This record gives sequence, C-alpha cells and structure tokens, in this order.
Amino acid sequence: MEQRHDWQLTDVLHNEQGRGDPFAAAVRATRMPMVVTDPGQADNPIVFVNEAFQALTGYSREECIGRNCRFLQGAETDPATVARIRDAVKRGDDFSDDILNYRKDGTPFWNALYLSPVRGGNGDIQFFFASQLDVSQRVDAQQRVIDQKEQVEHEVRVRTADLEASVEAQAMLLHEVDHRVKNNLSVIGSLLRMQIRDSDDPNVRKALRLTMERVDAMAAVHRRLYQADDVRYFDVSSFASNIVQDAISASRFKHVFLHSDVQTALLPAGQATSFGLLLNEILLHLFNPPTPIKSVRLRCAASDDHITIVVGNELSHKPPQNTLPPLSLKLVSRLSAQLDAKVAWDHSLTGLTATLTIPVSFA
Repeated sequence: MEQRHDWQLTDVLHNEQGRGDPFAAAVRATRMPMVVTDPGQADNPIVFVNEAFQALTGYSREECIGRNCRFLQGAETDPATVARIRDAVKRGDDFSDDILNYRKDGTPFWNALYLSPVRGGNGDIQFFFASQLDVSQRVDAQQRVIDQKEQVEHEVRVRTADLEASVEAQAMLLHEVDHRVKNNLSVIGSLLRMQIRDSDDPNVRKALRLTMERVDAMAAVHRRLYQADDVRYFDVSSFASNIVQDAISASRFKHVFLHSDVQTALLPAGQATSFGLLLNEILLHLFNPPTPIKSVRLRCAASDDHITIVVGNELSHKPPQNTLPPLSLKLVSRLSAQLDAKVAWDHSLTGLTATLTIPVSFA
C-alpha cells in the first residue's frame, strides 16, 4: 500500500479529510506499535502498520500489508491464546493478553496485545485496531519468580520429607524406649511383689510395699508421659487427679469423698519423674493416718511462673501430729531440691494438708 493509502485509511477511521488529520499523525508518529486490519477482506489482512510496528518486528510495511497477523506466530506460541484471539475477532469483542510472537529474524518476544473493533456509523465493524508492546522483560521476570518459587517449594518438599522421615524414626525409637522401660518397671514390680509374699517379716514387707508403690508411681508417670500428644510436657493436673483417686481406691478406708478443684497445669517433661515421686511420697503420708479418712481435698492451680498443688485429708477424729518417716523425709527433701519446689505441711484439728509449690520455666 502506498503512503497515500495510509492517509486515506486514517481519514476513514476518523471521518476526517486531508493530510492534516491529527489522528492520522498520532497513529503514524506514536512509539506504540500499531496495526489496522480489514475484516471485510478475506482472512482479515493488515491494511496499515506504523513505523513502531516495523521496528518491533523487523518486517517492512510491504512485508506486512495484505497478510493476516498470524505470520508473527511461531512454534512456541500458545494455541489457546490464538484461539481466543480468533474468537474475539469473530464476536467483534475487545481482546487483551500476552502472546509469544516472533520477529523476522526468528527471535521471540512477548507481545502485550490489545485488539479492538472500529465500527462505522451503522454499527458495523469497519476495521480492527491492534496495539502491541514488547513485555519480554516483565514476562521473563515473572517466569524467574515462578521458577524460583518452584525451586523453593521443591526444596521445602524435600526438606519436609526428610523431617517426616526423621520424626518417624524418632517416634519408632521413642516407642522402643517406652516399651523397654515399661517392661523393666513391670519386672521390678513383679520382683517386689514376690519378695513381699515370701517375706515373714512385717517390717520388711512394709518397706517392700512402699518401694513397690514408688515404682508404680514412676510407671504411672512414664505411661502418661509417653502416651501424651506432646512428650515435651507433662500434665500435672491430670496426673494428680488420677493418682489421688487411685490412692483413695487403694486405701483401707471406705466411702471417702473427694473435693477436687483442678486447673490445667504443665511441667517440662524432664521434671515429670521427680514430681510424680514427690507427690506419691506426700500421698503415702496423707493416706496412712491413725484415724479413718472422711474426705480428701485436691486443688491444682497454675500461674505464669509456678504451679500450686494442695492436697489434704479430713479425718473422723483429731489426729496426732505424726511426722514423716526418715526415708520419706529424705526423699521429699531431695525431690523438692531437684524441682526447686517447696512443701508446706499444715496440721489442723480435722486433718493434714500439704501444699506443694513448684516454679515453672519452659525456657
């Protein structure tokens, strides 16, 4: 198409006359690559290209005029995008998207294509107007982000799989340790029971029975610790409730009523055994009074820095102020020191109360 035909075309587009048409001058001079196609001709060929389009694609005006824009497509052009362009032209709709095109020398570039119909006075489509913009740098940057994200996600998946395998191996090891410790404690308990049955000395039987109860307390701690959802922490409140109820059931007294006020309280798992043995030692003293027990009180409260456990008995008769046996005193002292805890005893007219205060730190 000769240059004068370009001017005639822009005149038609804007219904203006003469080479002084500012719309024509703008289309010719703009740095935005632009083309115009004529859907009234077979295969909707290009009828106008500006110099910016020629600079972008490397094709001259003569190589563009009369051809459909598909000559810019290549091997890696997305067929789905091409189909959507074709559908938009068929419907007479606007279209806007990125498409991979190729220059005359074969180099690809990402083209931000905008396509819009130009209608005449009667509403019929006279032309299609298309602008292009090389957005290869932006698309390449987006692709790099996608690639980096995929790489990171791949590394995360690999690391997660390694961690899951490590956790599974640790869980198997923990289960094996749990099984062995449980068996060992069970064997120790069985040996003590055999010695109790075989001993004729009541003092020896009493000492062995107390030792067996301490072993049972350790087994109870171990059982609760390794059955917990999080083995880093030990549920003090739940353990205290259960061990007190077990002590009531195992005592020689009938119809003992339990008053319980328990809040959730946790200790680091490393302190669980010392706590369990200490509480058991306190209960051994509380459940061996010289007069019958009417009721037992249990309170467990937790604050930011300490746990308080109060357990006491109410007796049917005024009790004498008996003291802990020497071994129990020694155990309470040593276990309290391990926990940095304090045990306070209160002898009243109705019974005995022990208050156990344990500082807590999860640092």
